[in-house]
Amino acid sequence: MTILPAIDLKDGKAVRLTKGLMDSAKIYSDEPWQVAKRFEELGSKWVHLVDLNGAFAGTPQNLEQIKKIRQNCNLNLELGGGIRDEDTIKMYLDIGVDRVILGSIALKNPSFVKDMANKYRVVVGIDAIDGMVAVEGWAEVSKIAATDLARDFRDVGVEAIICTDVGRDGMMSGLNLDFTKSIKEACSLETIASGGLRDIEDIKKLLETNIDGTIVGKAFYEGTLDLKDAFELVSNQKEKN
Repeated sequence: MTILPAIDLKDGKAVRLTKGLMDSAKIYSDEPWQVAKRFEELGSKWVHLVDLNGAFAGTPQNLEQIKKIRQNCNLNLELGGGIRDEDTIKMYLDIGVDRVILGSIALKNPSFVKDMANKYRVVVGIDAIDGMVAVEGWAEVSKIAATDLARDFRDVGVEAIICTDVGRDGMMSGLNLDFTKSIKEACSLETIASGGLRDIEDIKKLLETNIDGTIVGKAFYEGTLDLKDAFELVSNQKEKN
């Protein structure tokens, strides 16, 4: 299982939201690259980046901070938020992003996502409210079930699915494991859980499932999860297996 610590970028700062609401943003660092460096020091191999402004604007809005993160750490970078066309994908890959997350566009133009997945390292982000797909920075809720959307991306070259239970995001109320399992069952792809992780007990529960990874956000920033302990737990589990 892979743990992906998260940095959400808003107005050039590292923030966390509650239930995806922009006006709930709590600032944790004015220098996001320093947070990424800390993740690397704690043993992470990945960082999960979201351009929150970009998610609403539909175009990159925190490019300088993303470049700084790339320049100052050796982590694998996955990035989402406002990626709507191939030029933006190529631009991000050219500056050193390792894989891109396509979210809203996956619902609105799935054929585009499938085309891009054949050319580049693409992850699909599926965000859900009460099981239904939410788009445009979670400002709109569709009538499409998250599992139906996930199923549409089987066997088309997509590297992974990141599924977020928006109602739990930033709440530290525990992951929605049943929802995540249903996504994995629907798509048979690497599936990463997001939204609600609180502490090491959640990591232990994940290790008992076939879920492939999880995003760690507020639990790190608020100090309810010791990332170093989490990485060691996962590493020990791998050695046992």
